[in-house]
Amino acid sequence: MALEVFHKDETLQMRRKLIGQSCRLFFSHDPVKIMRARGQYLYDENGMQYLDCISNVQHVGHCHPSITQAAAAQMDLLYSNTRFLHDNIVLYANRLAATLPKKLCVFYFVNSGSEANDLALRLARQYTRHQDVIVLDYAYHGHLTSLIDISPYKFRKLEGQKEWVHVAPLPDTYHGIYREDHLDPGQAYADTVKSLIEEAHKKGRKISSFFAESLPSVGGQIIFPTGYCKRVAESVHEAGGVYVADEIQTGFGRVGSHFWAFQLQGEDFCPDIVTVGKPMGNGHPIACVATTEEIADAFTANGVEYFNTFGGNPVSCAIGLAVLDVIEKEDLRGNAVRVGGHLIQLLLQLQTKHPLVGDVRGVGLFIGMELVKDRVSRKPATEEAAHLVRRLKEERIVISTDGPWDSVIKFKPPMCFSIEDAERVSTCIDQILGELEDTHQKKGTADEVEV
Repeated sequence: MALEVFHKDETLQMRRKLIGQSCRLFFSHDPVKIMRARGQYLYDENGMQYLDCISNVQHVGHCHPSITQAAAAQMDLLYSNTRFLHDNIVLYANRLAATLPKKLCVFYFVNSGSEANDLALRLARQYTRHQDVIVLDYAYHGHLTSLIDISPYKFRKLEGQKEWVHVAPLPDTYHGIYREDHLDPGQAYADTVKSLIEEAHKKGRKISSFFAESLPSVGGQIIFPTGYCKRVAESVHEAGGVYVADEIQTGFGRVGSHFWAFQLQGEDFCPDIVTVGKPMGNGHPIACVATTEEIADAFTANGVEYFNTFGGNPVSCAIGLAVLDVIEKEDLRGNAVRVGGHLIQLLLQLQTKHPLVGDVRGVGLFIGMELVKDRVSRKPATEEAAHLVRRLKEERIVISTDGPWDSVIKFKPPMCFSIEDAERVSTCIDQILGELEDTHQKKGTADEVEV
């Protein structure tokens, strides 16, 4: 039986009436009504195709037939409560363990990245018997109350910072307190965390954990300076805390060279807890926490059963296994290296041509292009970034902004993104930036004449 399909205006009217207005749409001034998708392409109600540059959740591509088939086949057999013994959960955990350092060998399956981070917080506190958490400025770790409390991106708009939360500077070498010309920005930024710990101890507080995305996304597609994570982990461990790596945006090979983004920091760095989600099920709600036997044992020792009705159910794990298979069979990590590297080079060429492009940064298919008013002050070009997003939509390219000032054009497309897609986006950006700069130049000339 086919579902009823409404005209776009009617759908929008019904949404405004029935859905909470804090649940915002992309392009809220003129939303795109998407009816179907395949690979890296979206199709609206008129069959118009859009290139998707931002759906990192649909990791291996929208509606991948292998994922759909795995889901349907398992759903036709069993979709049970996770207290029944079943092969899929252990098969999947074993496959995930093979991608991680050996000490991260115990898994808890949940339904979303927010659930994973909330559980990671519980694990850290149970293991350390400490309360306080260190997070990075502009961080976002989820929508649960516990996670809003450790997400400066959110809590600054709400009730503010709790006394048990300590905010470290974002290791941003473009806008931050230590920039690209610093001799050792990794050490310098790590020292700010060490200083936070010392200040907390002076107040009689104890650190349970340091929480950080392995590559901060909401913060503006930030790449950590070399050595930062290892040195932070050393300070946190000395304080009796644990290091939690949030891989919900960046895991499963998005960086190309490695399966997990934290591995970019070198083989001598390993978090104590890793949280994963979004791309894990290619759009299906599945997430998990990976940790050590010691931390898991401490959680078990509290005597309280941990039960998650749907986390790790046979269908979710079948989908997770299928995602891993597609990543391997289609060499999507290799594609991230090739296409991501090509896109970065194209954007760097635009940087030499357009003064609005202040910085290009990224790895694999996790890329940011920051727009600035001028390259000396590095004042964010927020309005220009918003204009670029709107104009790209007119060219049927879906993209969005991130960063503290919404001045960073972010690229986190499905991993099947192609060389041709990268060139199409770059060509359109080149044209639109040229239009913007022509407009600015004409305005400046007019102002001079007026004066």
